[in-house]
Amino acid sequence: MSLGAGQSAEGTNAGGIFVQFNQDCTSLVAGSSNGYHLFALTPDDGVEEIYASRSGQDTCLVDRLFSSSLVAIVTVQAPRKLIVCHYKKGTEICNYSYSNTILAVKLNRSRLIVCLEESLHIHNIRDMKILHTIRDTPPNPRGLCALSPCVDNCYVAYPGSSAVGEVQIFDAVHLNAKCVISAHDSGLAALAWSQCGRRLATASERGTVIRVFAVPTRERLYEFRRGVKRCVAIACLAFSACGALLAATSNTETVHVFRLGAAPAPGEAEDGWLGWLASAARAGAGLLPAHVQDVLAQGRAVAAARLPVTGHRAVAAITSSPRAPRLLVATSAGVLYVYALPAEDGADCALLHEHQLLRPDATAAAAPRCYAGAVRGPDAPHTESARAEQLGAALESSPPRGPFDLRDHKHFPPMRGADDDAQ
Repeated sequence: MSLGAGQSAEGTNAGGIFVQFNQDCTSLVAGSSNGYHLFALTPDDGVEEIYASRSGQDTCLVDRLFSSSLVAIVTVQAPRKLIVCHYKKGTEICNYSYSNTILAVKLNRSRLIVCLEESLHIHNIRDMKILHTIRDTPPNPRGLCALSPCVDNCYVAYPGSSAVGEVQIFDAVHLNAKCVISAHDSGLAALAWSQCGRRLATASERGTVIRVFAVPTRERLYEFRRGVKRCVAIACLAFSACGALLAATSNTETVHVFRLGAAPAPGEAEDGWLGWLASAARAGAGLLPAHVQDVLAQGRAVAAARLPVTGHRAVAAITSSPRAPRLLVATSAGVLYVYALPAEDGADCALLHEHQLLRPDATAAAAPRCYAGAVRGPDAPHTESARAEQLGAALESSPPRGPFDLRDHKHFPPMRGADDDAQ
């Protein structure tokens, strides 16, 4: 669920803002030309900025570990270096340099994954040591990869081919290849894990068909047709926390929402000409060519959201609020749109709020913010004990596994000022 800025990272939108939801979609991170920013998603459909680094460095990748203080960043000035920070203290915990440009960074409570164009590096989140390197992967210039949020099914998915939609599944805990999924005939464009880590959604470069597979059995569970009029570039796939809904953004103005297991009950009518054809196909099963039956059997979007402004790459999240489920769409223009999901299938999502997070042309002029904690330089040495102590401190504020309540302010502790830190 990410989009990038300034380089060929996953979801790149050159000249824009990098935006990404955290693993449980309770907060949002943004990288700008002047640093990185953390936002809390409030229960009243609002957004609250809880931190701004104001480092003066153009941040092209940033990821926050759930609601903890641990943040991983990559800058345009040093695209081969990963910096791990404790944002509340304003300190750098450690940094690692790689042989090539870092294209994507993924985190869960057990592992940190760094994706280069032809390799993947797996770190232990507790001490940041490299546990394993997957070398000589097929060329992956967009840094396409996905890490399951669930440590019980800690799988990494990445392209197994640059020509066809083959997905390699790697077990990041036991450090072995799990399975290979032949997902599409054309190259992969998007990957996303469900919260439980047992379902993987895929989309190809053609952008018309989205599939959901069971892992590690490789069974194709669902198939959705995004549209029949044109091929598009899928930018993001995102499951809801319950796994019942799947959102897809693309280079068009429409964000589609699909319901898993939403096939009509026997005798229930489907609207539109495609529904009529599907009903006819079921009535004459076995009389039509197999590929025609496959197309007619594909599910369709149960809801759609229309973005007010086009031309910007977008990422989505489906969250549960005290009121009702919400569809959130963040764009590389630094805008977050909040939509209400309709009660009835087939209706459009109503736009409730539009939040301006950052402006691409204004972030560089923002005033710097000072912190009491001494910020280590990117090349400062770190002892093993000091690194372990800072990693432990950054991780300990992460809430325990289980459901997250957006109404609980302990998940988003207030940012202390410099005077508070000095006491």
